[in-house]
Amino acid sequence: MKDQILFTRIGYSYLPTTKIEDSIQWYTENLGLKLINQFEDRGSNIGVLHYPHKNAIALVLIETQDYKPLKLIRNGIEFPVMAMSCLDIEYTHKKLKENQVEVQDIHVLGEGEAKYFYFKDNEGNLLEAAWSIWDLEDEFKNW
Repeated sequence: MKDQILFTRIGYSYLPTTKIEDSIQWYTENLGLKLINQFEDRGSNIGVLHYPHKNAIALVLIETQDYKPLKLIRNGIEFPVMAMSCLDIEYTHKKLKENQVEVQDIHVLGEGEAKYFYFKDNEGNLLEAAWSIWDLEDEFKNW
């Protein structure tokens, strides 16, 4: 073996939900994710969702009785736990607003090289939509 590699990429991201079916519906209808698998593990219902990109990481929804939306605190201000890339951030922002998703305004960084906005899912988890000129192009899976 040429090199000993510990990891190759982030495999998946976990988000809590108190209502797995509602959250699966919310993520598929509002964010375009596809349900890949649903099962029970260690007393919790699990939903595995994916985007159609070849190297996309999976989103794993974990049902819990403990309602506690995820967010980070950065210098006293709420900060998202996950960012999702957009091909057209203005379109994404408009569609989420039309779907009654709680979205913040789009922020522009630098000379327009990057844009982002925060939004909340149906359980109150704080997420980010992001676009930049440095985003990698990806291949799409045939579903």
